[in-house]
Amino acid sequence: QVQLQESGPGLVKPSQTLSLTCTVSGGSITANNYYWSWIRQFPGKGLEWMGIISYGGDTYYNPSLKSRTSFSRDTTKNQFTLQLTSVTPEDTAVYYCYSFPDHSWGQGTRVSVSS
Repeated sequence: QVQLQESGPGLVKPSQTLSLTCTVSGGSITANNYYWSWIRQFPGKGLEWMGIISYGGDTYYNPSLKSRTSFSRDTTKNQFTLQLTSVTPEDTAVYYCYSFPDHSWGQGTRVSVSS
């Protein structure tokens, strides 16, 4: 089973771009039929799936976030990244990376959007 670890700034100012990285160990992000997601949890609320990047690098985004979301990957570092543009305080959440099919989660990283 793979292990996931999120990293990135804990505080972002409104209108800026949020960038987070998920470092994967115990397996390759290019392993066949593996898919990698970002999921966030708002304070006191449920989870929101943000999108997915496949083992081949294909991406699919939550339609509600598509205009602001971009995923990429660095296969040499075994990492995949999230960029969320034009953030507002409503983007304050705990951000998790997740893998399928083994359903592994990172520990989550809390991001606050505030001036």
